[in-house]
Amino acid sequence: MNQFKLLTDMKPKGSQPNAIKKLVEGLNRGEHYQTLLGVTGSGKTFTMANVIEQVQKPTLVLAHNKTLAAQLFSEFKEFFPENRVEYFVSYYDYYQPESYIPEKDQYIEKDADVNPKIEQMRLSATASLLSREDVIVVASVSCIYNVGDPKDFEGLSYEFRKKQNIGRKEILEKFIDMQYERNDIDLKPGRFRVKGDTIDIIPGYYDNIIRIELFAEEIEHIKEIHKITGDTIENLNYVFIYPAKHFVIAEDKKQKAIKKIKQELEERLPELDMIEAYRLKQRTLYDIEMIEETGFCKGIENYSRHFDGRQTGERPNCLLDFFPKDFLMFIDESHRTIPQVHGMHHGDYSRKKSLIDYGFRLPSAFDNRPLTFDEFKLFMRNVIFVSATPGDYELNISGQVAEQIIRPTGLVDPPCEIRPIKNQIPDLISEIHNTVKLGNRVLVTTLTKRLAEELSEFLAEKEIKTRYLHAEIDT
Repeated sequence: MNQFKLLTDMKPKGSQPNAIKKLVEGLNRGEHYQTLLGVTGSGKTFTMANVIEQVQKPTLVLAHNKTLAAQLFSEFKEFFPENRVEYFVSYYDYYQPESYIPEKDQYIEKDADVNPKIEQMRLSATASLLSREDVIVVASVSCIYNVGDPKDFEGLSYEFRKKQNIGRKEILEKFIDMQYERNDIDLKPGRFRVKGDTIDIIPGYYDNIIRIELFAEEIEHIKEIHKITGDTIENLNYVFIYPAKHFVIAEDKKQKAIKKIKQELEERLPELDMIEAYRLKQRTLYDIEMIEETGFCKGIENYSRHFDGRQTGERPNCLLDFFPKDFLMFIDESHRTIPQVHGMHHGDYSRKKSLIDYGFRLPSAFDNRPLTFDEFKLFMRNVIFVSATPGDYELNISGQVAEQIIRPTGLVDPPCEIRPIKNQIPDLISEIHNTVKLGNRVLVTTLTKRLAEELSEFLAEKEIKTRYLHAEIDT
């Protein structure tokens, strides 16, 4: 088993050693909830990295937006270059969810622009979790949304070995079952091409080409090929290929799901008015036909309850299901992230209700949803909340709080002074002159845009170099 190995010249300083020791001891004695309360600039990410190295558990780092997640991902990649550090956020550059506005009788079709690189990174995250233990996944709240059944994802994967007896046709059928597309001209992640007895494929989570060379009904060579130069990077004895998409369906499950969808449709139609019933019937039968022919349809995730074999109201599978039970979870900026997780389910339910009430979706679409907070809590077995200003929820639930007040640099926050309004402008001018003499600059904030302009003009009259800046300036 690969071990987490923190590679850095930095050593814990300031409050970090005590915080690391306290958190690790808490995890070892079974504390389910802890809080790392650290001031800005105290090196909380480095503390998290040290805890990961010492406890040696697969780790989820949850952030409240993509920007913070990207920053954390970059930092953990530097700390753990020999381990798998993955990135799991929404793969949409643009996303307009499917919705219906009854007041305007306006149906808005789902419209999205998928970022293929992010999609590849999401697939890489799930593939790593199924194949390794030294995995850190940095994720946004996208991790609580439905991504399909991990058992199906793993069950449809396949291991190809050198000298294995398998024919060309069978290999291609397996690729198609895993939702790979054949394209002999434009090869990219999620596609394969065939030239005689040579089959090239780029797994959905990979950058380079995997080449399988056959002789008769036997695999003669398996190679990793550089996708640009075509040079052989490595000769392989075996390769494990995971599906190209998270939503993949085994054939037996597909037939069972179609029967359940048809049954739900028959039960739902009598409950609707004529127009809504006609709309729902046409759409659902079209989707069923697409699933039967291609194994996929637009909006297939709305039927996920039937494909997963879940009961009404039962929670969907998400990224968290790909982790082992005893994984470690850091919730960064927890005072922002916890409320965000709380609110995801309610917003999704409100939008789906209109679609279902007016015949655009079957009621089972309700179960294609993010986790509720109570469902999310079931995964919170080894949690460390990380924040400079933790909320009441984190502090009340935590068994202990590890404080990180002293920065590794030894720097402290500058003192804040409250001065009287009287003579504030002369006082400001005096402070400006003192600061400029030291070769420094001054930032003055005001309550309004107009006041910024007027103060800038006044200071200019006093021969102070000044410019105002606000949102109405075109740049």
